[in-house]
Amino acid sequence: MIAIVSACLLGINCRYDGGNVADKELIEVVKAGKVVPIPICPEQLSGLPTPRKTCEIVGGDGFDVLNGKARVLTKDGEDLTEKFVRGAKEVVKIARLVKADVAIMRNFSPSCGCGLIYDGSFSGKRKEGFGVTSALLMQNGFKVVSVEKYLRNSV
Repeated sequence: MIAIVSACLLGINCRYDGGNVADKELIEVVKAGKVVPIPICPEQLSGLPTPRKTCEIVGGDGFDVLNGKARVLTKDGEDLTEKFVRGAKEVVKIARLVKADVAIMRNFSPSCGCGLIYDGSFSGKRKEGFGVTSALLMQNGFKVVSVEKYLRNSV
């Protein structure tokens, strides 16, 4: 199975803070050959640096961003919506190119969030919703799951 995977889950230092959130169980699944990962970081693909300012979706979730009803902002109000949409489009191109079977994404991210994202208040509160990349992948017919759901259902 070929999977688009949030690169930070595989130990790649691409998060906003320059770190990663390596998921040891997912890495073992990869090492066992159960999935061929295509690591992606939509924010890096958009041209944003690592590290970078913390961002959250304000006014909705990734679907709302794609519909022009919400924005991706930094805590100090800088609008990075277009960068997030650009990165999401690049990930869709990659998913099509490799004929990905699934996208395994990291929750909470304004790009990769898959069921849970931060609520846009920069207070650490979470809400149900999808990041911009997860939403665009879903709109383009790709199966998108959180790493937790993938591991619970596939291992």
